[in-house]
Amino acid sequence: MLFLVLGRGKTGSLVAEVAKERGHSVRVIGEEANVNGSAITAPFLAQFDAVIDFTTPEAVIPNMRACLATGAHMVVGTTGWLEHLKDLRALAERRHAGLVYGSNFSIGVHALYKVAHELAQAAPGFKFRIVETHHVDKKDSPSGTALTLKLALESANPHLNVPIESKREGDTPGIHVIESRTDSEVIELRHESFSRRGFAEGAVRAAEWISTRQGVFEFRDVYEQFD
Repeated sequence: MLFLVLGRGKTGSLVAEVAKERGHSVRVIGEEANVNGSAITAPFLAQFDAVIDFTTPEAVIPNMRACLATGAHMVVGTTGWLEHLKDLRALAERRHAGLVYGSNFSIGVHALYKVAHELAQAAPGFKFRIVETHHVDKKDSPSGTALTLKLALESANPHLNVPIESKREGDTPGIHVIESRTDSEVIELRHESFSRRGFAEGAVRAAEWISTRQGVFEFRDVYEQFD
């Protein structure tokens, strides 16, 4: 397959590397060459099996509009844009495009979502909080993963109002800790990424999957279908 990767940052560069390791051809375009999605035209996109976006919250929306309007197949790992999901979903459906999006493409994080949901149901009377730590260059705060964890907890127990503490330190790929506590005991769930490779592998596998499909899918709902 031939993939277009939008974004030359650390994760986007690793996505390109992983895609090549899996036998695909890749073209990478940085934001400086694609201001407001200007490089994304229908004739240009026609050559690619899928587009993978790891840019910024500011760049991803024009990128998505340009790609989905052509009926392209797209994977979006960029966060900070979900308030526009309704409009972008409608665009994708009108144009028969394919889209997989998610706040995190790590299989381990998605296992954490499930465990968090179960813990919130199994620990009535506990107070919950989330602490997330990422590298200093991360644009959005709280992280999309932390917000999804909050949703997982609060949907399991509507009495919860889970605060999030965000830290930005060094080059940390991502640490998420769920703490549930009473006056007499504490339970902690922790996920730590040692590198961005898990995110990149998930994104490439998502691109392989969406390349032959139409519709809008959240990564957590489809990752178990990947080969």
